[in-house]
Amino acid sequence: MIIVGIDTSLRSTGYGVLETCGSRMKALDYGNIRNSPGLPLTQCLVAIYAKVNELIETYRPDVMSIESVIYGKNAGTMLVLGEARGAVLTAAAVAGLPVYEYEPRRMKKAICGNGLAEKDQIQRMVKTLLSMQELPQNDAADALGLAICHANSRTNPLASEPI
Repeated sequence: MIIVGIDTSLRSTGYGVLETCGSRMKALDYGNIRNSPGLPLTQCLVAIYAKVNELIETYRPDVMSIESVIYGKNAGTMLVLGEARGAVLTAAAVAGLPVYEYEPRRMKKAICGNGLAEKDQIQRMVKTLLSMQELPQNDAADALGLAICHANSRTNPLASEPI
């Protein structure tokens, strides 16, 4: 199974492509979709959509795993995050790719055993779990963590349904 994990953000969307075979997991690709601060919102959304679409076309994943909507105090920030998430979900929908969402705490618990784990803990555990040579950048580590979370959840009868 190939899973693409996405940690959505307007300026630095993390992505990770994970291949699973039984209990073995391997990172095929990971990184960040970076948008400079001066880039208009619409161009950022196009860049996110284009890269996610490229990942889907290149790796032909079976499923996408994405962070669920989190609640914040700043409505403007939440709106922009929702728009970036919409670009990702649109790419998946156009490709007919099922999407599963996981709360940040659930992903952290799946990776580190602690739903309150810090970014550096996630990075180190993802590196260890995937036998990586280098420490992935934190947004890419979160994206790989979301993919690992789905890989570990797919046999669970209580796993979420696609959105």
